[in-house]
Amino acid sequence: MEVRCVVVTGASGGIGRATAIAFGRKGCRVALLARSREGLAGAARDVEAAGGIALALPTDVADHTQVEAAAEHVEREFGPIDVWINNAMATIFCPFEQITPEDFERATQVTYLGAVWGTMAALKRMRPRNRGTVVQVGSALAYRSIPLQAPYCGAKAALRGFTDSLRSELHHDRSKVHLTMVQLSAFNTPQFDWGRTCFDRQPQPVPPIFQPELAAEAIVWAATHRRRELWVGFPAVKAILATHLVPGFLDRLLASRAYEGQLTDESNPPGRRDNLYTPVPEDRGAHGRFDRRAKATSWHYRMTIHRGPIAAAVLLALAASGAGAWLAWT
Repeated sequence: MEVRCVVVTGASGGIGRATAIAFGRKGCRVALLARSREGLAGAARDVEAAGGIALALPTDVADHTQVEAAAEHVEREFGPIDVWINNAMATIFCPFEQITPEDFERATQVTYLGAVWGTMAALKRMRPRNRGTVVQVGSALAYRSIPLQAPYCGAKAALRGFTDSLRSELHHDRSKVHLTMVQLSAFNTPQFDWGRTCFDRQPQPVPPIFQPELAAEAIVWAATHRRRELWVGFPAVKAILATHLVPGFLDRLLASRAYEGQLTDESNPPGRRDNLYTPVPEDRGAHGRFDRRAKATSWHYRMTIHRGPIAAAVLLALAASGAGAWLAWT
C-alpha cells in the first residue's frame, strides 16, 4: 500500500515521535498531533530532516472537536489521509485507591477516548473512499493488566474491545478500510519522566525494555500490511498467552514483581512535573532515560513479520526430513 499522508497522535515524544520520523524517512506528509508546542516543533524538525513533510497541529485528543478540526486541517493542507495512528496516551503510577476521580477520568479520556475520537475522524474520511488504515497503538497490558496503572490498563483493554467491535462492523459492510492493533512490550520513552505518580521514587518500565524505534518500525509495518494484530517483543507474547493459560498465577506473580518492578531506587527530581492535564514545556524527544538498558531489536518481531517464509522453510525442512527417513527405511 502506498502511503502519502499520515496522522500520528501523541507525536511530540516517545513512540509517536519515533513513528513520525519513520514515516518521514519514507517521504510521507506527516501530520503531528499533540499538546506540547515544544515537542511538536522538535518532531517537525526531525520529520523534515528525515525526508518527510511535517504539519504540527497542537491538539488535545481528549476533545473530539479538536480532533475533528485537526483532521479537517490535515486534509485541507495535505490531501486525503491514508493512515491514522492512534498513539496518544496518559498514565498514572499509583495504587487505585489513591487516584482521584478527576485524574482517573482524564487518563481514560486521553488514552481510550482519544483513540476513539481519532478513529471516528479517520473513518469519516476513509469510508466514503473505501480505503485507508487505522492503527491502534496498544500494549500487552490490553490483555494482562499490572498493578499501579489501573487507568492505563483499563483504557488499553477498552481500546481492544472497541477495535474488535468496529472491525466486525467493517467486515459486515465489506469495507476495504483496514483496522489493526499493535500490542507492545515495555519501551524506553519519556512517559516514565512525565507520567503522574504518587510515589517519591522514579517510575520505570518493567524489564526487558526496548527502544522506541522498534515500536515505530512495527507500527509502519502494520500500517502497510493487512495483519489483524501485531505483537511486538517476546515479553508481550508471554504476557498475552499466559493470561489465558494461568491468569491466577499471574495475578500473584505481578503483585510482587510488577509492583516493585515499576519503581526505581532513585528519588524523583525536585519540581518534577507531569503531563496529565498540561504538557511539560520542553522537548524530550523519543527516548527516555533507559538507553543503557534498552534493546534495539527483537528476534520475536523479526519472526512475526516473516512468519510466512519461516513457516514455509519449516514445512520444507520437515518434508525433506520425512523424505530422507523414508528413503533410508526403503
